[in-house]
Amino acid sequence: MTFIEKLGAAERHNQSLLCVGLDPDPAKFPLHWRGDASKIFDFCAAIAEATADLAIAFKPQIAYFAAHRAEDQLERLMAHLRQVAPQVPVILDAKRGDIGNTAEQYAIEAFERYGADAVTLSPFMGWDSVQPYLKYHGKGAFLLCRTSNPGGDDLQNQRLADLPGQPALFEHIAALAQGPWNQNGQLGLVVGATRPSEIERVRALAPTLPLLIPGVGAQGGDAAATVRAGWRGNAQSTQAPIVVNSSRAIIYADSGPGFAAAARAEALKTRALLHACRVLAG
Repeated sequence: MTFIEKLGAAERHNQSLLCVGLDPDPAKFPLHWRGDASKIFDFCAAIAEATADLAIAFKPQIAYFAAHRAEDQLERLMAHLRQVAPQVPVILDAKRGDIGNTAEQYAIEAFERYGADAVTLSPFMGWDSVQPYLKYHGKGAFLLCRTSNPGGDDLQNQRLADLPGQPALFEHIAALAQGPWNQNGQLGLVVGATRPSEIERVRALAPTLPLLIPGVGAQGGDAAATVRAGWRGNAQSTQAPIVVNSSRAIIYADSGPGFAAAARAEALKTRALLHACRVLAG
């Protein structure tokens, strides 16, 4: 299956819009592993096993592994995810944004070394920073579009005076991703949950693309507003999927030996909330 097909199958199979973000910080691990970077794989594997039937996707953040020289543990984790949750796509959150030969090497890293189903990218350098990833048939790429950090206004919301209608930069990225850049049909966009009105604007410009939406959970994004703004479909099917990420609220739900069970409970609660919002939106 292509990434988009796998995403749709996971949504139906697990009845979920929830993406479980895997951001392993040893300083926040359960007390019996606290501060031990050698336990990164064990921690993430336990979370994944506890939530494998609840997620539309998993999203490991590469910096949390690289910072602790744990790339080998990330390789093990990616292989483990394919074993314990073969129906759930894995989005490697890397936010790569280079061009040419360097971008080709980053694509090899994401899709050949780690075996990711999709990767996050920064499109600031234009088409050249996206094209190398599209050579991989069926693999997905989410382009940073309208992020929720305050500094996102510095560039993303600036108007492009040379284009008709003077769209904001994020609007131009959404239109490019929906149109000429989407040459393999596997592009998506990253839009922060704390800006539901702008999720709705992105959805209007990119009516069929999957949206990866971080910010629900510890960052305070409103689940109902997020689903209403981004998800499109009816009771039978989804026409425009959303992948709503929650990381810290799930993986650090408890610091005791029952951390995985607590993560499952939090994921169940979040999945149920998103599902209820989807029913209302549909």
